[in-house]
Amino acid sequence: MFRAYWDWEKRTRETDRRWLMLQCYKEVWGSGLAPLDKGIFLAPAQQLVAAFPKIDIEIDRHEVLDIAEGLWAEFLHYCAFADAHDALAAPGEPKLNPHAIKAGWKEDLVLTELRFAHKRENAKLGERATRFTEGGYCTLFSEGMKLAGRGDGPHGRANRLIAEACAKVYDDEFGHMLKGIVGLDAEGLGAAEWHRLEEMSLEQLSARISMRNAQFSYPLQGGRLERALAGRLAPLAFDYARAEEKLAA
Repeated sequence: MFRAYWDWEKRTRETDRRWLMLQCYKEVWGSGLAPLDKGIFLAPAQQLVAAFPKIDIEIDRHEVLDIAEGLWAEFLHYCAFADAHDALAAPGEPKLNPHAIKAGWKEDLVLTELRFAHKRENAKLGERATRFTEGGYCTLFSEGMKLAGRGDGPHGRANRLIAEACAKVYDDEFGHMLKGIVGLDAEGLGAAEWHRLEEMSLEQLSARISMRNAQFSYPLQGGRLERALAGRLAPLAFDYARAEEKLAA
């Protein structure tokens, strides 16, 4: 999808700024990762405030560190994409701010509600599926980084800005994806639970395709979109070496 968008004849400065703005929405308010009124900035910030008097009394210091690192990482991601968005502004166009992007788009709200529904059905499996599918195996960020070598042409400046933003985010998102996998084999899931986890993950991944397609102004249409939703496109090979390196760090 992202490769299709980079070379799409309908790609413009405006469509680039639109998807960057919507990505900033996801980095602040999430897509089913946290309550909609708090998002993934306020929710962990409030967790940190509540945890402070309990550090090493009721809550291990490393649990608090994980919350703090998560908050820092997500806001770094917002800054990376907001900086790219603002750098593409025409004179007089305003800068982004988290409050101006609080309203999501239809397909992302569908994904959000699906994730909340899965968590209501089964908190453990729903959270696992959400963590596993979040980031879509970092495809946006890995493909965006490749634009660093495409600094010429009508989208050259945008390509450089997007590549720089994606490079800041990629490693963090790879780690976030692994959180949906690590420890899964030790949870003692039964056959029915494994089956339901697979179903939840596939449902969320399908919703993610529709969400991303809308975010990027629908570069996939007709048969190409149908094949993507049906899982008939060649998948990316999983980078086991990188995963092992990340887990060992």
